[in-house]
Amino acid sequence: MNKIVLITGATSGIGLGCARKFAENGDKLILTGRNEQKLEEIRKELTDKGTQVLTLVFDVRDREKATQCINALPDEWKAIDVLVNNAGLALGLEPEYEGSFEDWETMIDTNIKGLLTMTRLIVPGMVQRDRGHIINIGSVAGDAAYANGNVYCATKSAVKTITDGLRLDVASSAVRVTNLKPGLVETNFSNTRFHGDTERAANVYKGIKPLTGDDIADVAVYAANAPAHVQIAEVLILATHQGSGSVIVRK
Repeated sequence: MNKIVLITGATSGIGLGCARKFAENGDKLILTGRNEQKLEEIRKELTDKGTQVLTLVFDVRDREKATQCINALPDEWKAIDVLVNNAGLALGLEPEYEGSFEDWETMIDTNIKGLLTMTRLIVPGMVQRDRGHIINIGSVAGDAAYANGNVYCATKSAVKTITDGLRLDVASSAVRVTNLKPGLVETNFSNTRFHGDTERAANVYKGIKPLTGDDIADVAVYAANAPAHVQIAEVLILATHQGSGSVIVRK
């Protein structure tokens, strides 16, 4: 059965990979992001291939705008089957005692509070319909801190705990909850972390073949299409030469 899939942060990286993979699966897509032009480009790309796409322009940190957009969904789009909480970012790679207050606030407001906003807006309908699936994009960084990762690691640890808590809260229903924990994925993640320093960002991936957004999207689509009695609760996805968040063998 074709599903209605809402993906936050759908304009690049894992979010874009999920948009393309769920489209290939024949699903209808609600794509959200901050960049209206990029959303329109992706909408055109996917609709040209036969996918039904609705785009919503908002920042998940803006609870009021997010609420307005979700409440204003046309009736035929309201019964969301899959929520992919993908919007997130890392900013800075300094010791905690030298970190930027602004970077911390942006990460906490996006990675934690934004995810909670979308969950609060969409999951009640899933519980009422007794069906649905929430896929949160966490990180290997949520399992253990790495040097200079401090606050980012803390936000992804929060994603794990929030995901586990939600799974307990909906266990009496047929709603499923998944936490995907990628390791080293080559997206614009590092470029964002280093505030546009492309050369520094490129060094992150030197000497190792990293994961791609499509690799993570493959797992998301698999989890969403598992038999109804199967809940893929948590998946850690690493590059072959990555042992953990802090152990990467470069060749």
